[in-house]
Amino acid sequence: MAIAPPDNGTPPDPAQPRTGFDRFFEISARGSTMSREVRGGLATFFTMAYIVVLNPLILGGAVDGDGKKLSIPALAAATALVAGLMTMLMGVVGRFPMALAAGLGVNALVAYEIAPEMTWADAMGLVVIEGVIIAVLVLTGLRTAVFRSVPTQLKTAIGVGIGLFLTIIGLVDAGFVRRIPDVANTTVPVGLGISGKIVSWPMLVFVVGLLVTLVLVVRRVRGAILIGILASTVLAIIVEAVANVGPSFVDGKPNPKGWSLNVPELPKQVVDVPDLSLLGNFNVLDSWSRAGWLVPLMFVFTLLITDFFDTMGTMVAIGQEGDMLDERGTPPRAKEILLVDSIAAAAGGAASVSSNTSYIESAAGVGEGARTGVANLVTGALFLLAMFLAPLSLVVPFEAASTALVVVGFLMMTAVRTIDWTDYEIAIPAFLTITFMPFTYSISNGIGAGIISYVVLKLAKGKARDIHPLLYGVAVLFVLYFLRGPIESVVL
Repeated sequence: MAIAPPDNGTPPDPAQPRTGFDRFFEISARGSTMSREVRGGLATFFTMAYIVVLNPLILGGAVDGDGKKLSIPALAAATALVAGLMTMLMGVVGRFPMALAAGLGVNALVAYEIAPEMTWADAMGLVVIEGVIIAVLVLTGLRTAVFRSVPTQLKTAIGVGIGLFLTIIGLVDAGFVRRIPDVANTTVPVGLGISGKIVSWPMLVFVVGLLVTLVLVVRRVRGAILIGILASTVLAIIVEAVANVGPSFVDGKPNPKGWSLNVPELPKQVVDVPDLSLLGNFNVLDSWSRAGWLVPLMFVFTLLITDFFDTMGTMVAIGQEGDMLDERGTPPRAKEILLVDSIAAAAGGAASVSSNTSYIESAAGVGEGARTGVANLVTGALFLLAMFLAPLSLVVPFEAASTALVVVGFLMMTAVRTIDWTDYEIAIPAFLTITFMPFTYSISNGIGAGIISYVVLKLAKGKARDIHPLLYGVAVLFVLYFLRGPIESVVL
């Protein structure tokens, strides 16, 4: 769903003569223009550039089984490099406006569960193995077949759930919604701001930026999301210069009124030489001898399920947002999209930055009008530049970028009207899919809840033939996924 019309106010005519570049990326055929693709690519980069900072903090803050840490500067450079290359590969091969970078959640799993059982090289080797397995599943057609076996309305629910997930990510990243500390006199898990109040400059920047963006969206201003991010960033820089707010942690102590991640101030240094020493630092064999075969196997299975279904949900949500799905809810060049995603998983492990996967923040670019892989070329190029211009990538704070996630969350939520809520056999799985994603902070958990409940309800109604044979296997895998804790405690 585009939020603004094309530059000339009318869709391009696919019948008009086009350049080879236009034909290859199907720019006119998908009703887009170069300016919209560039805007979309910029918006996507700004909403996910935080990963260049956050991924090194997550991985660099953990130690492996030998007590060693990874270099944070090297992690930052490798994170930007792999994100840039894989995003551009998706643009050229998948020709789909979906950017890739180190996956959040997966990187925490690697840092705090896998690496402590072995060396960093061994842990990244498991990530490479997982990526290769997914690539084989794509090449054999199994991954695409599983994707197509999911009912269309359940795919719609996945997109809606991701919209709500994006919204809560944006609200939490901006500090507008915060976890309430566990105390005896409250059962409320989250609340507004600090003690239910908006009492910090960063939160005010977020609120103002969000309202400005919403006004631009309602008025159908071209580039509304991107303008909102840039305007919020300028406001944040001014606020920091005047109020000297500072980061959320100062000398290791929490500063609740500080900026969530990036402090919005003009950098003293613009260009820096990237440290690429972590490239190729992985080992695919030693983990099996050091930790035994069962531990690596369970880790690979967990990584596999997470990557496999997160991407499925993301591509559906982005395709749905851009009105690019066919009657079965499948985006164009689905096999190529899934193949690039699997290559990115292996590439992330090979570069020691954890599995790279598709980013739902790409929906911000689609909201700006991106419909083709050209937007990926813009986003990918900016990631590559971030290796050298890392200080500049630290200027945009969460509070400015998160406005886009909330707006896009609304746009994706509108598809909920196409689900038949009178048919409980699909409505209940759709409801569980939509709610589990934001409330468990996981796309995979939502998809798993939806598929398991769909299969159970159909069987309870005596409609086993309505279930695609592949969904039985997927449901069993998700049951194992949800029960992996008890399983590990018994067999390990």
